[in-house]
Amino acid sequence: MYYVVKYSGPFGYIKPWTAVRDGETYSQQFLTPSIIKGIELKLFPELLRETLSTGEIQKIRRYKLTYGKLDIQQEQTRAKEFKRTTTNTGIVKINTSILKRGIMINPVLKLAFTYREDAEKAMVQHICLARNEDILISDSNIIEMNEEDFNVLDGFELRFEEIEQSFLVGFNRFNKAKPMYGWLDIVGKPIRNE
Repeated sequence: MYYVVKYSGPFGYIKPWTAVRDGETYSQQFLTPSIIKGIELKLFPELLRETLSTGEIQKIRRYKLTYGKLDIQQEQTRAKEFKRTTTNTGIVKINTSILKRGIMINPVLKLAFTYREDAEKAMVQHICLARNEDILISDSNIIEMNEEDFNVLDGFELRFEEIEQSFLVGFNRFNKAKPMYGWLDIVGKPIRNE
């Protein structure tokens, strides 16, 4: 039996680990093991001492992520080391650049827990997908369902297994930067019609 908590918010962005300097980047449509671990540690800070060195996910069993659409937004950035130049008129110019990001609009994340107590503790908190400004708020109820019902929910889910169709999804910041692998399970219509 799973105890599922549904989180939603107006927007979200999960930067792919391969997109360090891309001028245009679309939000990743799945959560890596280290992102799930980060969410778990936010919800259950008592796990910080026990599992930080291994990166093992203990409380969150599964997840499903859906969203309404992607919206391209522009963001002005500055490099860490920037060069100031002064024009003849005395105006200081700082080198900037424009990045385009494909942001998820109205993301919905469903987290599945094995124990009701864990779901109850998670339900009264907010989470962030990958950036602090991407706040998702929980619904005020817990949905009970078996694994078969969870399997058929619409959504993107990275299954944390290394099988033939698995691919490299990054390096685990909680576990000595070990490579993380998984395969993408896409069920139903994860991009909702809104």
